[in-house]
Amino acid sequence: METRKLPIGADDFKSLITDGYYYIDKTSWITALLRTHGVVNLFTRPRRFGKTLNMTMLKEFLQLDGDVSLFNGLDISKEKKLCEEHKGKYPVIFLTLMSIDAASFDDAYKKLCNLIANEFSRYSYLRDDIIYIRDENGDSVPEKIEDRAFLRILLSKGDKADIEDSLRILSSALNRHYNKKCIVLIDEYDVPLDKAFRNDYYDQMIEVIRGLLGSVLKTNPNLNFAVLTGALRISKESIFTGLNNFDVNSVTSPGFGEYFGFTDDEVAKLLADYGLQSRAEDVKAWYDGYHIGGVDVYCPWDVINYVKSQTMSATSQPKAYWANTSGNDLVRRFIDKADARTRNDIERLVCGESVVKKVKEELTYREIDENIDNLWSVLFMTGYLTSTENELDMFKLIIPDLEIKKLFIDDISTWFTEKVRKQPQLAEELSAAFYSGDTDRAEKLLNSFLVSSISYHDYDGELNEKEGFYHALMLALLTAGSDWAVYSNEESGDGRADMLIESADLKLGIVMEFKYADSIPSLESACTDAMDQIEEKRYATRLWFDGVEQGLAYGIAFCKKRCKVIVKKLT
Repeated sequence: METRKLPIGADDFKSLITDGYYYIDKTSWITALLRTHGVVNLFTRPRRFGKTLNMTMLKEFLQLDGDVSLFNGLDISKEKKLCEEHKGKYPVIFLTLMSIDAASFDDAYKKLCNLIANEFSRYSYLRDDIIYIRDENGDSVPEKIEDRAFLRILLSKGDKADIEDSLRILSSALNRHYNKKCIVLIDEYDVPLDKAFRNDYYDQMIEVIRGLLGSVLKTNPNLNFAVLTGALRISKESIFTGLNNFDVNSVTSPGFGEYFGFTDDEVAKLLADYGLQSRAEDVKAWYDGYHIGGVDVYCPWDVINYVKSQTMSATSQPKAYWANTSGNDLVRRFIDKADARTRNDIERLVCGESVVKKVKEELTYREIDENIDNLWSVLFMTGYLTSTENELDMFKLIIPDLEIKKLFIDDISTWFTEKVRKQPQLAEELSAAFYSGDTDRAEKLLNSFLVSSISYHDYDGELNEKEGFYHALMLALLTAGSDWAVYSNEESGDGRADMLIESADLKLGIVMEFKYADSIPSLESACTDAMDQIEEKRYATRLWFDGVEQGLAYGIAFCKKRCKVIVKKLT
């Protein structure tokens, strides 16, 4: 069968349907929402989980000028009575704030003003409802002060007070025109706050967003109901002050789980439609594992990108698509702030174990860095961790899939490198110990460093994964501690040596082979295996070819936070 285009980056429902993209039907979300909604409804989900697509779908279904034919044949079309009552029946105000991203408040504020002006332009015909009078100068002006503000905003001349009151003003004008309360949809409401926090204008932006949302959502007689989406539930004291009609559906809430993300059945059908049933295990291991609203879901951005890669090349491997769409500085800040107990928890997570933590769902961005517990909460709410069990506010947290596990491992490796750079004396002393063949000193320095660091000892992982982690650690330490030439995985003899080192004057060459031991008592035998491999594979060949005068071979074995080092003179 002919397959449809895959919707990479397509987050507008109308365009997706009319342009013939592949679509996994989520219209039942509208049915569930209309039957249960409150006055103000907030859905918090991680980025790239289909929030914007769902919100544009909701807009097209509800708004008076929406293309209702888009829903023909979709699940919601079976709900005849609901469609008769709601489809194409409401004036809708729609804003998606995902583009309010700037390095300064002035630039971000201009983007917000333009976005609001564009929404006013959709309803520019409302200016015909304005009643004019003559002012004291004989000029024709709108009779109502509110209508004067409407025109200023429409013409992009509104001041700060106008912008903060803009959505309420528009809702009032719509109610007057249609004699019908409007619906307000605000997508990714917290993106401007996230960007402001990262770029040091948080206080200015929080004031604007608080005013914008407060005026339209709180005690607004022109409002039927509102739906907001975001990644975090910002504390009511910070942004939703006095809003008592607030219905929050977060990653911990029951219900609505299947509407954001892909279910097992949906992924199975997608893979079958593209002839990729044999890839189901890879997709599940890499992109499944999120537990939201009592439902297990995949990250949709990852699945769509993976299927697209497979249609381009059958040999392509799974990649961290979702993790690569943001800076992931939350994980890096988390690892950097980790104390000894938290480092142990991170090790357990990477090993596939769980940790039990108290989750605080309401936070301000200012509170994120106040303590490590808040960072645990944010990592959970934003999709870097997930949970299958909870009791009150205590959650059993796990890494959801291989993509996020790889992100943690990569960031731990980066953290190691940065930690080494901050300890040049350690790197220098370790290099000196290896240069002189002092294994006792090398062991002492390495063990001390490992105890104060984060180990990667994934019991379920491949052996080369475990060894690779410590390989990266040694590479960071040895390249930071001397002016030696250090070669990693270099061809030499009958294979690739883990590490070859040459002093600048070529008076000394060193071969290192790293092993991972499954227990502390087996460290010695693992070192011996490493040394045997150096000899059998003739790894010193490259050193002699380069002209080094003498050489040392090191067998180094690791197990969790312990290591063993043995040395032999090369001949």
